[in-house]
Amino acid sequence: MPTTPPPGRATPPGRSDPSQRIHRPRRSHPSRRSEASGAPRPSGSPLLLLALGHACVDVYQGAVAALVPFFLAERAYTYAAASGIVLAASLLSSVAQPLFGALTDKWPMPWLLPVSTLAGGVGVALSGVSGSYALTLAVVAVSGIGVAAYHPESARLARVASRGSHTAMGWFSLGGNLGFATAPLAVSAVVATGGLHASPLLIVPALVGAALCVAALRTVNAPTTTGRSASTVTRPAGKDDWPAFLRMSGAIVCRSIVFVGLSAFISLYARQRTGGGEVAGTAALFVLYLGGAIGTVAGGRLATRYGRVRVVRWSYALTVPAVAGIVLVPGPLLYLFVALTSAGLYVPFSLHVTLGQDYLPRRVGTASGVTLGLTVSVGGIASPLIGAAADATSLQTALAPLIALPALGWLLLRTLHEPAMPEAAMSEAAVSEAATPTAGLAEAAASEAAAPDPARAVARPPHRDSARTTGP
Repeated sequence: MPTTPPPGRATPPGRSDPSQRIHRPRRSHPSRRSEASGAPRPSGSPLLLLALGHACVDVYQGAVAALVPFFLAERAYTYAAASGIVLAASLLSSVAQPLFGALTDKWPMPWLLPVSTLAGGVGVALSGVSGSYALTLAVVAVSGIGVAAYHPESARLARVASRGSHTAMGWFSLGGNLGFATAPLAVSAVVATGGLHASPLLIVPALVGAALCVAALRTVNAPTTTGRSASTVTRPAGKDDWPAFLRMSGAIVCRSIVFVGLSAFISLYARQRTGGGEVAGTAALFVLYLGGAIGTVAGGRLATRYGRVRVVRWSYALTVPAVAGIVLVPGPLLYLFVALTSAGLYVPFSLHVTLGQDYLPRRVGTASGVTLGLTVSVGGIASPLIGAAADATSLQTALAPLIALPALGWLLLRTLHEPAMPEAAMSEAAVSEAATPTAGLAEAAASEAAAPDPARAVARPPHRDSARTTGP
């Protein structure tokens, strides 16, 4: 049956002409949208693979420090020599990360993920093979460079896969935190049973991590265009806000000094304040790491509801009384304040990364390298100063300045604004592009309705005047 009414017959009131009906995209319910202002939903499989790969890589960030007691026992290294090995790994890694970030800003290098994972594992695996101190320093430095090369590119790809989801980026950061926390267990399981000569077995996490990275790269939308900036390939161009980025980096430095200082001395300090033994100190360190695992995921969820900058400010403000409780309150209540401090330090962890990327939209790799590497290393440099102050006075006096650092970080964050998220702009552009063909169809339908139908055209005789003018 024809769908178009015959000529001269109007369409009944209240009914539209089916030929001129335009399909409009169905609006999705707000609860079904992504967390980031209408951006697409994150890809779960690549994010899980990237998070697990992150855990395998960060095992080697914590493995070097875990090897120190075995270097002291088997090779009779001095404390200065052992600390030199740790410094070679952490400082070189942290300084190199912004450099690799700058490179990934120029050229997308997804292949760097499995290669850097293997480099990080090979360096630690070879650290126990030779008794030469120089060779040990060299292979540990290779491991540090591998870890440095991994983080900027992995953070960029995780942002692509997360599509602006704060919670998804929180899970990616959680993978690294868990890898760092399990490093002492992995080292003890291998070296405590077989000695330093069994260290080649520590290559296993790197092999697993490299395989996970390859699998993730097959599923994530990793750009490989050469000759263009990695940031412009995956994100719309924006203006870099260096003043905001530098203020946030200063706050991260304050956070890093507090975390590294507590990580180094909380076990010993808990024994002094609670009157317990080794178990009391281990429990305090466990609470510090466990709260970090929970806080990282909670930070993403809170940021989805309240905004990243607001949540980061709240976290720094909460950390001030929490650290004061650790320093000043004796007895079992110490563990409560350790848990609160851990939450305050870790809730903004993944938010620092995404904020840095949005403050520097043209330099995503550089932002990732600074927020994950350079600013974090400052805590390791300040840790010996805390130890020297403890030797000169007491551990409680040396830890007291840590109370003021989160307050300083809050002051630096107080004037920060919430940057625009490129994923939201990309989503709006996609909606606009989807609406453009619809508008074109509407115009085409209107023009077809106005134009005569050739199939129904009726042949009419020429007008008499025209016949006269054209006749002989």
